[in-house]
Amino acid sequence: MRATRPIRIITSLSLAVIALSAFSWLGLGQVSSALNRVDVFGSLKKRPDKPSTALNYLLVGSDTREGLTKEQSRLLRVGTTQTAAGARSDTMLLVHISKARDKATIISIPRDSLVTIPEHVSSLNKKTIVPAALGKINAAFAWGGAPLLIQTIEQETNVKIDHYIEIGFAGFAGMVDALGGIDVCTKKDIDDPKSHLVLSAGIHTLSGIEALKYVRTRDFDGMGDLGRMQRQQQFMSAVLRKVTSTGVLLNPIKLLNFFNAAIATVQTDSQLNRNDLITLAKQLKNLSPTKVRTLTIPLGNSNARVDGLGSVVTWDSELAPDLFNRIRQDLPLVDLVTPSPSASSSASPSASPTIIDKFKTRTADENPCGALK
Repeated sequence: MRATRPIRIITSLSLAVIALSAFSWLGLGQVSSALNRVDVFGSLKKRPDKPSTALNYLLVGSDTREGLTKEQSRLLRVGTTQTAAGARSDTMLLVHISKARDKATIISIPRDSLVTIPEHVSSLNKKTIVPAALGKINAAFAWGGAPLLIQTIEQETNVKIDHYIEIGFAGFAGMVDALGGIDVCTKKDIDDPKSHLVLSAGIHTLSGIEALKYVRTRDFDGMGDLGRMQRQQQFMSAVLRKVTSTGVLLNPIKLLNFFNAAIATVQTDSQLNRNDLITLAKQLKNLSPTKVRTLTIPLGNSNARVDGLGSVVTWDSELAPDLFNRIRQDLPLVDLVTPSPSASSSASPSASPTIIDKFKTRTADENPCGALK
């Protein structure tokens, strides 16, 4: 399967990138000082070089139960910190912000991607060195946390990660509720026994807990993670449209509620400081959904099997390297190609260019619910 149009989209960057653009200095300082910071880059060696001043964020959605109320845990049916301790990477997004700060690209990384996980210290015995080996990319987070995940992604893509943001269930649900819910549409009934989501076909306004179920559901249509990625892309776009169309950016109370909810379970790298956020906020003030593109890593095989690992997905051997080279070089993802004249056509070499989007991206202003309205 090649270049499938959209991992779980936790949407925190799609929320945060847009909302950052309207932060006041005081409000941003308060939120920044409340964030939990961790050192994720200190142990990394042999990192890729950075040929441009574009920014690359790695956004991870963790399934930690920290911060969930008993009622939220009951509604989600995901257990508590006692019954489901620790955290696993439910979502991985590589977010690229152009050097001009006028465009953003959000790339979903399938959690079952087959990659080489670098040599690392065992999480069970600190005296044991685990050699490099093939594995699913979400295993890197489980075995070595953010540092090993970042090292794995940088090794596979040759793209240097500048900053890291991790957000859990509680922060996600709180952000959605702070926005007053998010509208989604489904063209078929959903009844997923694992996510416990039941929705009839049509348009629905989802609360934070319902939205969590929606972005987690994958077992009702036979498409598994690929179907879930498509729904997550649509959900993220719905968030962007709402944030930019309901006055959230101009409402300091909504902004404060939004970020107070976000910091419930957010962790960032220790190098992301208040000045970075203020500078980014100023630079992104004109960023709109039309300038945000979403896609998944182009896939080669979406249903391969590897002994000892089970079902995995592989990346397209030509398109994926091309995508990451463009991200690294801060080059456009959409090509402009001048049509070649044919023998039966009077077209000239100077004919109008044709837009070719071989990475199957979509802009965040596209409304997948249009056909249902």
